[in-house]
Amino acid sequence: MDNADIEKIVDEVMKRIPASSGAALPAEILSGPLFDTMDEAISASVKAQKFFQDQGVEKRVKIIEAIRKAALDNAEVLASAAQIETKMGRAADKIIKNKLAAEKTPGVEDVQPGAFTGDHGMTLVEYGPFGVVGSVIPSTNPTSTVINNTISILSGGNSVIFAPHPSAKNCSLKAISILQNAVSSAGGPGALISAMKKPSLEGAEMLFDDPRVKLMAVTGGPAVVRRAMRSEKRVIAAGPGNPPVVIDETAQFPKCAADVISGASFDNGVLCTAEKAVIVCEKAWDSFISAMRADSRAFELNAGQFDALTIAAIKEPATPEKSEGVVNRDFIGRDAAVIAKAIGIEVPSTVRLLWAAVPQAHPFVWTEQLMPVLPVTMAADIDEAIELARKVEAGNRHTAVMHSTNVANLSKMARAMQCSIFVKNGPSYMGLGMGTGYATLTISTPTGEGLTKAKDFTRELRCALVDNFRIV
Repeated sequence: MDNADIEKIVDEVMKRIPASSGAALPAEILSGPLFDTMDEAISASVKAQKFFQDQGVEKRVKIIEAIRKAALDNAEVLASAAQIETKMGRAADKIIKNKLAAEKTPGVEDVQPGAFTGDHGMTLVEYGPFGVVGSVIPSTNPTSTVINNTISILSGGNSVIFAPHPSAKNCSLKAISILQNAVSSAGGPGALISAMKKPSLEGAEMLFDDPRVKLMAVTGGPAVVRRAMRSEKRVIAAGPGNPPVVIDETAQFPKCAADVISGASFDNGVLCTAEKAVIVCEKAWDSFISAMRADSRAFELNAGQFDALTIAAIKEPATPEKSEGVVNRDFIGRDAAVIAKAIGIEVPSTVRLLWAAVPQAHPFVWTEQLMPVLPVTMAADIDEAIELARKVEAGNRHTAVMHSTNVANLSKMARAMQCSIFVKNGPSYMGLGMGTGYATLTISTPTGEGLTKAKDFTRELRCALVDNFRIV
């Protein structure tokens, strides 16, 4: 399936969406979702948000339901479009991410009002929208993040303007168009979800700087997060992670190895939550290595092969003193077989992960690399393993994983890491909503929101009704 085929499918899907019930909507809020300039997009988004807020909560619920259905109906189309355009990840895994975002992102139920009563009356707490929200989308999750952010931001009563990554703009714009068509079919305004027809750096800069945009949600690497933090507005920033895994001697073998392989190789490692380095206590080493070698999904590289891969894949390594490295973008999210072939090794297409035993100082241990490549290193005991994990994670406080049946060890690592996501005895993606709990693709560690949801895109408003309102 090529881009032309995908275009035809998307066009056909859009034709099948019922005609908008918004024939009576004012003409000025029927435009969109794609605009020639960012100024046009912002102007339309301001009008759309005001109209959307006036439509009330019941209409908002119906619009979110329509968005979820459209995302589910088009999960496969959007996954294929993302994989073809970016050449990153696996289409089958991207389908899972799209469906996860559609089904498990919290909606309007997350912003229900509350009240306190007492001797002096009643205080009402409600969650109001910011207004227009700008959202920067990464190339690694270009359609699932659009789905997730759309549901979260609109559930809070806002409108959203997306700034897709240049290398994933077409699939992101497809997602935006499909979701906005769903909004229109449910009677919502035409520019509630919008973007520029030709996304540009200048357009993204305007999102950061324009005072009509009240909040920025940024999902990406260190550079875009730093740019967002210079903005004179509220920012929700989802930054980098280098998630370590600690394995102690009480771990469940071979399950722990199978879980590590599943998590590290999911969508070819592009999730910022994915296992990036494994630290194994000495007493667990032989059991873990044997379990890794027994799993046909993982291919072990020898020292020479891994050195060759390091040279090819890492341009500027991170170190204990310098947490940011630079990797070869041609390797990001590629299949393990493609990466292996780049260093002259043929492996079966069924192999999902390349791995090697390495010393603690190896560049792959310290560098976030977003590839299905995994370094495995040894620590003398649990204390050394946790301390090394803390240093490898580089203070991002993003994600960490531990495999152990020792409750004291699990608690010790959780307290030491203080991460937004800490997964015990499972693949990393179980903490992203694939297990128990809600889902998000924007994990805000630099600004502290953690796993974002609708309430994070609202302002808490309080109304104090003094005396006479209490009924008890």
